Amino acid sequence: MANERSWTFLDFEKPIAEVEGRIEELRHAADADAGEVSRLEARLDRMLRATYAKLTPWQKVQVARHPARPHCTDYIAGLIQDFTPLAGDRAFGEDKAVVGGLGRFRGRAAMVIGQERGADTESRLRHNFGMARPEGYRKAQRLMRLAERFRLPVIALVDTPGAYPGIDAEARGQAEAIARSIETCLDIRTPLVALVIGEGGSGGAIALAAGDRVLMEEHAVYSVISPEGCASILWRAAAEAQTAAEALKLTAQDLLALGVIDAVVPEPVGAAHRDPQRAIEAAGDAIEKALRELSPLDGASLRSERREKFIRMGAGEA
Repeated sequence: MANERSWTFLDFEKPIAEVEGRIEELRHAADADAGEVSRLEARLDRMLRATYAKLTPWQKVQVARHPARPHCTDYIAGLIQDFTPLAGDRAFGEDKAVVGGLGRFRGRAAMVIGQERGADTESRLRHNFGMARPEGYRKAQRLMRLAERFRLPVIALVDTPGAYPGIDAEARGQAEAIARSIETCLDIRTPLVALVIGEGGSGGAIALAAGDRVLMEEHAVYSVISPEGCASILWRAAAEAQTAAEALKLTAQDLLALGVIDAVVPEPVGAAHRDPQRAIEAAGDAIEKALRELSPLDGASLRSERREKFIRMGAGEA
């Protein structure tokens, strides 16, 4: 997690930015008043709590996309010991938008698969901004089947604006690869816990998120289409993205109420980008709880209950 990312303030955070700027000035001043710093810090805490307690859906989209928000590789570094990355789909090539491999999660061997967006220009280009091509989803399928063979739980970390929409991806069977990945999620006889850590966009997200337990970070979003894409289709104007965000019911709180997800993972005051380590630890606790609940179930029961869960959801009975 690069330090330079932490100083990006969102539009609605301007009053917060002013207070934080004043605190930094006082801390570096030779004659700083410790009492004044304490008062400003208390004021800052109140402002953060008040602001983040009433975010609009569009503001949550902005938070979910914050460049300082911890990404897939940050979660792996914070939660997975002895991580060994596994590459390639054994059919076409390696897709760096999807990161996967074996490691130990709190003492237990596990398969981890996630989408990595990148933290700076170079890494964003390398990981294609988290937008996978067909070989990325086929790699995910391969790793899920490998986990099933060795009876290992799968932890999926979802963070993508959507699957890559390029001509080359379509030519190599993007839709089929996503469909097969969803099918694999629903079919494997081993626990699958999915966590939406940032932006869960369209089929590119659900390709990894059709799990026994689907968790969401408090300020993450999960939707069939981006607000900008929805606005462009419905109103022919990307400027209507805020209206679209309201209509899409894409926040963790909305989706929990609708039964689309199973739990919301609380974030630190001011969201995950302000205290990534605490956010990652809280996510680890939620994943551990979910795996503990799933551990008593055998493979056939896991598969059956998972499939029934999504059938009920499609029938509007979640």
